[in-house]
Amino acid sequence: MASKMHLLQSKAAEASKLVSKHGCSYYKQLLEQNKQYIQEPPTVEKCQQLANQLAFTRLASIPVRYEAFRKELDYVKQLFKNSRDIKTEHAGIAALFGIECFAWFCAGEIVGRGFTVIGYRV
Repeated sequence: MASKMHLLQSKAAEASKLVSKHGCSYYKQLLEQNKQYIQEPPTVEKCQQLANQLAFTRLASIPVRYEAFRKELDYVKQLFKNSRDIKTEHAGIAALFGIECFAWFCAGEIVGRGFTVIGYRV
């Protein structure tokens, strides 16, 4: 255990040296590559304006996303109405999707409880 801790410390020190040596140049390069996204002047008011634009643009996109959801729901309803026409391949894909959603739900619950299965730490 002590050897693993020493190895981890040496790796962390090596990474820290790398970041301190190249971090500033990487930061400058990143800003230079993305300067078209930088708003001038960088004021609090400009940041607030951009935040409001983002929030209201997302609000304005709700009807479009809702309409797309309704179309998907209508498609699923049609599939259930014509359930005799469903291929085994489509049923298998739907079952795998359902299992995957359930697995992500379970994983989220476990993470939410602090990576414990039963809800408390022993």
